[in-house]
Amino acid sequence: MNEFEKPDFTFDLTKLTSGELRQAIAAIDVDPPHAMSDSSAAEEVFPLVRLTGLQRQDAACMRWANWVRVHAVGDLGDFAFASFAGIDVRLEGSAGDGVCEGMRRGVVRITGSTGCGLGAAMIGGTLAVYGSAGPRVGAAMRGGSIFVRGDVGDDTGAGALAGTIVVGGDAGVNLGDGLNNVTVFLRGKAASLAPGVIDVPIRKREEVRLGLLLMSASIRGKPGEFRRIIPEARWRAEEAGAGEVRPNWR
Repeated sequence: MNEFEKPDFTFDLTKLTSGELRQAIAAIDVDPPHAMSDSSAAEEVFPLVRLTGLQRQDAACMRWANWVRVHAVGDLGDFAFASFAGIDVRLEGSAGDGVCEGMRRGVVRITGSTGCGLGAAMIGGTLAVYGSAGPRVGAAMRGGSIFVRGDVGDDTGAGALAGTIVVGGDAGVNLGDGLNNVTVFLRGKAASLAPGVIDVPIRKREEVRLGLLLMSASIRGKPGEFRRIIPEARWRAEEAGAGEVRPNWR
């Protein structure tokens, strides 16, 4: 997807409500792929939708599930791409709170920054923010991968049950509160870690995994520059050898 590619459809957000736009997207005739992962599907040539008239509208692109690619320039408001199950999005701008909350599938790339609750309760897909994000990034997430190239706010990963969070900058207070089968990769510093969560060196196998994740999100960075934020109990199990026999990342 590039800015010079001719779109198959163009929609002006100033002329359509969120519901009307969702209906228009659902009406696009696309033959969905079968037995294809999100990453490989994103490389297929599906219809390109260009969105114009972005004026920080709330609830933009909520509950999309059609196999279309999206390119938009400008800023969106709260709950942009919430419950998203499309295929590929590039937003050249920023967005508000609740971005990609409940995301289920696909790839969403945002060049600017976002507010509170980025990727909260998401269950799948890849979400990449090239600016910074507010508090509660990935709160209660159950799957998928979140990448933030800049800083994140307080309570990142709070109550997260599964998935991966990668932070290229610094984190606020109470990082990792209630983490379960989740790894937070942090390149900068955390103001404070939640009780029962520790900062440990990245293992060689995790360097390989992180390298692939960074590539998939088109984020530059050396995996060795990051550290892992994980529950202390998980670290003790790894040190005892359980992590080598039953690695959680497989």
